[in-house]
Amino acid sequence: MNSSTVKALGAYCPHTKVDNSYFEGILDTSDTWIRERTGIESRYFAAENEYTGDMCVNAALDMQKNFNVDFSDVDFIIVASMTPDQTIPNVASQIQTRLGIRNTGAVDICCACSGFCYGLTMAKGLIAAGCCRKILVFGAEIMSRIIDFKDRNTCILFGDGAGCALVERSEENTVFECFSGTDGSMGKELYLSTRNRYVNGAEIIADGMVHQNGRAVYKWAVNTLSEGLRTLASINGITLDDVDCFLPHSANYRMLEAVFKGLGIPMDKCVDSVRRYGNTSAASIPLAWYEGLRTGRIRQGDTLMLLGFGAGFTYSGLCLRNTIDGSRIGQNV
Repeated sequence: MNSSTVKALGAYCPHTKVDNSYFEGILDTSDTWIRERTGIESRYFAAENEYTGDMCVNAALDMQKNFNVDFSDVDFIIVASMTPDQTIPNVASQIQTRLGIRNTGAVDICCACSGFCYGLTMAKGLIAAGCCRKILVFGAEIMSRIIDFKDRNTCILFGDGAGCALVERSEENTVFECFSGTDGSMGKELYLSTRNRYVNGAEIIADGMVHQNGRAVYKWAVNTLSEGLRTLASINGITLDDVDCFLPHSANYRMLEAVFKGLGIPMDKCVDSVRRYGNTSAASIPLAWYEGLRTGRIRQGDTLMLLGFGAGFTYSGLCLRNTIDGSRIGQNV
């Protein structure tokens, strides 16, 4: 079997920083209320003329700048996003032409917050099958375009951003066992739709905005994250104590605190992006990984555990050994 490793990371966030005070002017809320319930301090919103594809390209250029990556021989591009520029052509094909990559496959996947982990899993499989040697995996979202700014319980959570990973065939395998799953019966609790219909007896509102049953999503996410981390440890033949850093989807910092307290894992082993960037859906894990490298919290040789979970409801996770030198990352994100 062909082995794989993650060779480099890139990241990008828009220039407009949105502090919690912004919502005090449009909603009955406060910075204290938001911090106490979510841990979120800020998020970034894309400019009016900025799109998911733009952010992906900027994340790739950031990777190229820091790691001197050659994109010319990339043979597959995977973009995880629920906020594509348009349905057709897909975002991956736009990245292909803008980066000048020839002879490459290009596909978008829509798994919301678990999308980046699904992308890494697909990349590992394509390399193992001998189909590809070098794959770019993106997680990117412009959540500010699909949230209802009148819904206090939803709009305060989300932000925009993009991250990307370069997965390559290697002599030594550093991307270990993966697992994925779905509970489609929960789809009615978190959705975005442009068509009126009923799902499992529940009406789906077709307004192009995210709708979320916060209590149901929170309960499912806590259980899924707790059990998922245990499952990942088991299938990789390790214990949770053997993991140096955990990179779960950054949905809500208070939820992460509750899960890690229940598992007896110190929070200093959990690397998040939600406090600085908000919930960026498919971008949250690569942004957290990037921040961990940039700040020195994640070092070369560390065992990492990634687990994404979100709308669908879908979840996906994997363990890997970090081979990226974080000292090469600049301060441009």
